[in-house]
Amino acid sequence: MRRFHKPVRIQIGRIDRDRIVCGTEDAAKILLRAWPSTHNEKRQAAMRACLEVLKGQKPPSVARRAFIEAAQEARVLLDEDTRA
Repeated sequence: MRRFHKPVRIQIGRIDRDRIVCGTEDAAKILLRAWPSTHNEKRQAAMRACLEVLKGQKPPSVARRAFIEAAQEARVLLDEDTRA
């Protein structure tokens, strides 16, 4: 698993528990299967970033940063510290 140096905490739905995203694979699965809004640029960018990391083309920090931006846009980010 291409782990993030620090997990990202999100909450997809109002009744869902917090989800701790620990790495690129987790982020990609959530973006594909559970993301609240499917038609936005930040989500698409995060999906591309995850794919590049999974292919070994970029470091996990790239996927983490893109995932945080998508989570902020979707208003599901719970983390205070969003540094990549």
